[in-house]
Amino acid sequence: MQGYKVAVVGATGAVGKEMIKIVEQRNFPVREMRLVASERSKGKILKFCSEDIKVENLSEFSFKGIDFILSSPGASVSKEYVPRAVKEEAIVIDNTSAFRMEPDVPLVVPEVNPHAIQKHKGLIANPNCSTIQLVVVLKPIHMKARIKRIVVSTYQSASGAGTPAMNELKEQTESVLANAKQALPLPGKNVEVKALPSQIAFNVFPHIDIFLDNGYTKEEMKLVHETQKIMEDTSIRITATAVRVPVFIGHSESVNIETKKNLTPGEAREILSRAPGIIVVDDPVKNEYPTPINSAGTDEVFVGRIRQDESIENGLNLWIAADNLRKGAALNAVQIAEAIIG
Repeated sequence: MQGYKVAVVGATGAVGKEMIKIVEQRNFPVREMRLVASERSKGKILKFCSEDIKVENLSEFSFKGIDFILSSPGASVSKEYVPRAVKEEAIVIDNTSAFRMEPDVPLVVPEVNPHAIQKHKGLIANPNCSTIQLVVVLKPIHMKARIKRIVVSTYQSASGAGTPAMNELKEQTESVLANAKQALPLPGKNVEVKALPSQIAFNVFPHIDIFLDNGYTKEEMKLVHETQKIMEDTSIRITATAVRVPVFIGHSESVNIETKKNLTPGEAREILSRAPGIIVVDDPVKNEYPTPINSAGTDEVFVGRIRQDESIENGLNLWIAADNLRKGAALNAVQIAEAIIG
């Protein structure tokens, strides 16, 4: 019988549901689909190719005979079960941060470093969502002009923190608007904060993941270390600020780069327009530039506002947007599986 036995772990989460959808949309050759999540989701019914599939409990699940595992259950859970799955000879593509920086685990974006897949020993790590869209755009520029330094500020949607954060954005927004006493409502501070560290409705805050001893957040340091690993160049100097914004789906990034060789904005547009997985949207006169609302539901990474940094000799500014649930997570994982089967 043709096709592969595939299991989606974390199937009821935002990324897990997107994985199921993308496997179906891209006609990945599935002989049998298994959907797995925590005990509280056991017995729930999800659809795959018009078939009702019952969600299984991860703690009771056997990985024997599974060919591919698309995994997004949270880092602590992955650390516990992934070694067991690999021992059962399944190929695990893990979307969590659990194994990304392990030296013997490939960290892969197929448009950037597909050759790294060949080094896998049963486990391949899917990078952080904000890292994926960044390196898709920067790798073609790096190959042409060699990037020396990157300064990136991210504008990350609520979906990056999962379904509870998306629900919180909706509930807080409704609460503020319902209690508004003026035509232009003030944001208000009397909203319930549970899933995120600060109010997200009508607000932005520079706090994603935990703060580290160096003053950066873990999310910011992921951008630094993952970018260097994927682009296979630890000489690139990177600094990042990660910000949560009141958007449901789609991450955006303001990126400043310094290159060894001079590259004009026109040359950068030409290079990027020919690169895989990228759409250049860059006509400010017509109000055309990437936005999260236009990137949501799409597979490509969008780049625009490409312009010279006039403060340094070889500098460019760019603006990047992408669907963080698709290319930033689920799609990238499925693309890795597709590359493995050829």
